[in-house]
Formats: sequence, structure tokens, C-alpha cells
Amino acid sequence: MPLATDTLADRVAASRRQEPNKRPPLDCRALLQGTCLVLIEAAGFAASSILLVLGAPLFLFLFLAGWDLALLFAQLGNLADHYRDAEPLQRLAFGRDLKAGFLIAAGALVLIRLPGFLRRLGRKLDEKGDRDD
Repeated sequence: MPLATDTLADRVAASRRQEPNKRPPLDCRALLQGTCLVLIEAAGFAASSILLVLGAPLFLFLFLAGWDLALLFAQLGNLADHYRDAEPLQRLAFGRDLKAGFLIAAGALVLIRLPGFLRRLGRKLDEKGDRDD
């Protein structure tokens, strides 16, 4: 009776010899197209989110001014005068508050819009996959 030892490496090598590679080769073109689609859609999503956050204060100020541009610019002039006359520490605090408010508003808007974006992106990727077949 011969002594035969089968190790895990022997089994893997034997299974590879018996079964050809069942995975299809990697389709680099489809991968590149999908990546470009995701990057373009993500850039559009980010740009539209930032524009929405930046446009919201303008809409609010116009609404408060009764859609009168002269009154809007009077409010902005008043804000600029107060900023100019403020102490340096108050200016710094105002700048920090403004940045924090922008980041919070942008983050909240992105979180609200993200599920719809992911659904839309999934549909577009499925459409692209169906066209390739």
C-alpha cells in the first residue's frame, strides 16, 4: 500500500487542472464606461447640491425683501456695515458660524437627496448593462 498524502495545495492545483477558469475575462471597456458614468453622475449631484445650498439664502433674502432688489441690496449693505464695524474676534466668529452653517446645510441636503440619487444611478447602470447584452 503506497503512502499518498493529499495536501490542500495539491487539491487546489488538481481542481484547477480539472476545471478551466469559469469566470469570464474582465471587460475593461465596460468597467471604464461604468466608472465614467458614476463619476459624471456624482459630479452632477455634488454640483447641484452646492448650488442649491448657495441659492437658498438668496431665495430667502429675496422672499424677505418682498422680491424687491433695492430692499435686498439695502439689507446686504446693512450686513456689510455691521461686519466692517465689528471687532476682529466677532468677525472670526461670524466667519466660523457661516462656514458651519454652510457645511450643515450642505450635509443635510446631501443626506436628503442621496437615496434618490442612488436609485437613479442604479437604474442608469442597469440600463447600460441591458444595452451591452
